[in-house]
Amino acid sequence: MNNKFVLIILSILLAPLAVYLKKGAGKDLVINILLCFLFYFPAVIHALWLVTQ
Repeated sequence: MNNKFVLIILSILLAPLAVYLKKGAGKDLVINILLCFLFYFPAVIHALWLVTQ
């Protein structure tokens, strides 16, 4: 429970780091980094979606 809370906070502040901690280095991390380059808000939504699954 506490770990999920930390990941949610990280998803808002540092979205790629939260995705990396949850899923590791893979396609989800690449997608999130690309979303960060386009605009930060979609990356946060993507990270929150992955973390809360």
